[in-house]
Amino acid sequence: MNLERLIERTIAIQSIPAPTFSEGARAAWIHKEFCKLDLTPPEQDPIGNIYFHLPGGEKPPIIITAHLDTVFPMETSLDVQRTSDMIRGPGIGDNSLSLGMLLELADELSGIDLPGDVWLVANVGEEGLGNLIGMRQVVSKFGDQVTAYIILEGMSLGHIYHKGLSVRRFRVSAEGPGGHSWIHNARPSAIHTLIRISEALLNIELPTFPKSTLNIGLFHGGTTINSIASQAHFDLDLRSETEQALDTLTCRVTDILTSYERKEIRVKTQGIGERPGGELPIDHPLLGAAKQALEMAGETNILLEVGSTDANVPLSIGLPAICIGLTHGGGAHSMDEYIEIPPIARGYQSLIHLIHLAFQ
Repeated sequence: MNLERLIERTIAIQSIPAPTFSEGARAAWIHKEFCKLDLTPPEQDPIGNIYFHLPGGEKPPIIITAHLDTVFPMETSLDVQRTSDMIRGPGIGDNSLSLGMLLELADELSGIDLPGDVWLVANVGEEGLGNLIGMRQVVSKFGDQVTAYIILEGMSLGHIYHKGLSVRRFRVSAEGPGGHSWIHNARPSAIHTLIRISEALLNIELPTFPKSTLNIGLFHGGTTINSIASQAHFDLDLRSETEQALDTLTCRVTDILTSYERKEIRVKTQGIGERPGGELPIDHPLLGAAKQALEMAGETNILLEVGSTDANVPLSIGLPAICIGLTHGGGAHSMDEYIEIPPIARGYQSLIHLIHLAFQ
């Protein structure tokens, strides 16, 4: 690994805005960098995923993938600060480092006799309401004829995500007649209705095992401060470690929403996203290989985790998949996001070890 080259590529990637559904410029930069390697030309599918093929032997391929998109709007300032041991900037760890690592792997693995093909994939639509659209297309392309799906995230070195959180997302809207806040004060407000609904939802007692969460992440509506809101909506995120618990939570939410239906105010619910759950069994060889690879690289703090990542898609249909981190860092999804430089070497070595161990 050429660490300085990796860092330069990572910062270059981070500097290209790539909100979900607008990853085109970043994908084009990745495509161009793959072309510079003078190997097999990269491919791009209709939704924007970039595929780079490293040919190998007869064993089923390994798919190594990292998402292109970020949570930050197009106009976000992407300034970066670098010190001797740290890089700070929005999106630097989630997921610019992983995309830079795909290019580094292409350099490294092109001169190695691989037991099977390795595909390096930069995929779209992982964040927000992307609904894992890119990874769904990747799995549709390769299916079950693979050795493993390995998903890269820049931070959380030592964490192995082998369980995928079940996630359901809804838009809850209210519509009413609206009017003047003084003259029509008896009329119901769409915003007031959703506030009452929100309070009822937040009073749901959530189980700690299996862990389940409920979050209202966005709230929109109204026109002016002195107008009764005729329309409003909020976006609701439900998560659980099991499908059964998520079903139960969804039913409780639905009952509350139904109870607020009135003749003069309409409450509607629309599904806007879903991430399927699944898990890799604790005794699966891929999980053992991931732990061994980290140990071989000198990582001592190894944790098995549950999370919502691109690994959800293959895990949900019983395919071997894990998500792993490449270094330590913090501040994910914030302007103060950062990664530590020294542990990158361990993250890289563990990934190389994992590729070889997975093929065995």
